[in-house]
Amino acid sequence: MSLILVYIHLVWITKRRVPYLHSKELRKNTWFHILDYAKLKDIKIDHINGFNDHCHCLVQLKSNQNLQSIVHLLKGESSYWINEQKLIPEIFQWQAGFYTASVSQKSLNFVRRYIRNQEIHHQSGFLKDELENLFPKAGV
Repeated sequence: MSLILVYIHLVWITKRRVPYLHSKELRKNTWFHILDYAKLKDIKIDHINGFNDHCHCLVQLKSNQNLQSIVHLLKGESSYWINEQKLIPEIFQWQAGFYTASVSQKSLNFVRRYIRNQEIHHQSGFLKDELENLFPKAGV
């Protein structure tokens, strides 16, 4: 039996950064839906949260999984679900692409806390500032 401990921090944004996920209730329902769908697809989401125009997801990769497929499944299903349920009056879309970074064992708790505290982080800033502050050496 193999033990794989590869954690990935994923971030994806709404189309043109439109703040579609404007209410806490809508965000909470969306994150729960993504979690439920991920379980069905055997995707291990350690933490998920976000704000009105983006989603943060800490995923533990399995040996038979790849990032592109995981993100495609999660973004595709969540946008389909939001539109099917008519949770917003507009057509909801995620922007093409995503940001990703590997997370070391030493950084896991920091990243978990960071994802959990998204509401606090966004009281005074925007996603671009957030990523630049979180990953200054990555040239985000």
